[in-house]
Amino acid sequence: MRFGATCSGHDVMMTKDPDPQRVQSRADQLTADELKVGSDDPEAQAEEILLESDERTDNRVSPPGQPVEHRTSEDTVDTTD
Repeated sequence: MRFGATCSGHDVMMTKDPDPQRVQSRADQLTADELKVGSDDPEAQAEEILLESDERTDNRVSPPGQPVEHRTSEDTVDTTD
C-alpha cells in the first residue's frame, strides 16, 4: 500500500501499484515538457504520473445531470469492414 496523492489536503491510500510494463512504457514515452525538465529516474517519475492518473480516473465525480461513464477498451464497438 502507498500513500500518494492528496485530495482536499488529505492523504489518499492507494492500494495498487501500476503494472511494471505499463510504468516502463510510460517512462519510454515521456512528453516533451517532461523531457525538457529532465529526470534522474524516469521510471519513478512515470510511476508517480500513472498513480496520479489512476487516482483521478478512479475518483471522478459526475457533474450534475451528466453521469461519468467508466468504459474499457473491451466496451468498444466492433467495426465492420
